Amino acid sequence: MISMFMGEYHHNIDEKGRLTIPSKIRYELGEEFIVTRGLDNCLFVYPKEAWNNIIAEYKKLPNTKDARNFMRFFLSGATICTFDKQGRINIPVPLTAYADLIKECIIIGVDDRLEVWSKKRWEEFVSENEPNYSEIAEKLFTPKLDV
Repeated sequence: MISMFMGEYHHNIDEKGRLTIPSKIRYELGEEFIVTRGLDNCLFVYPKEAWNNIIAEYKKLPNTKDARNFMRFFLSGATICTFDKQGRINIPVPLTAYADLIKECIIIGVDDRLEVWSKKRWEEFVSENEPNYSEIAEKLFTPKLDV
């Protein structure tokens, strides 16, 4: 059964690329999990079961240039991670550079995955999207009437 992640957590990444994952969600991730490039310049963190489901869906994509390019970018950044004794993960340099993770990080739960954002980029995202939050929700969740 795939877990549902939610919440917002503030942690620092150290100079060696180690980031503490909140204890309340470590169990849900399992002993091994995948970290990769996400969308909007954040990182996606998937439990293995969710990752396997994603890969199964990607294998169904047509062999088009867009699909190949997306898969190259998405999978080339993927790495299997485990926790150290302090509950930290070690994020490789190409991923920390992609997400601009320098010190302050925001970890958010987004259903079947976690997202890791730099504090600056997360604040920019919230600032840009918060004014449209109600409008977005209305577009996504209000049923369209057939007239």
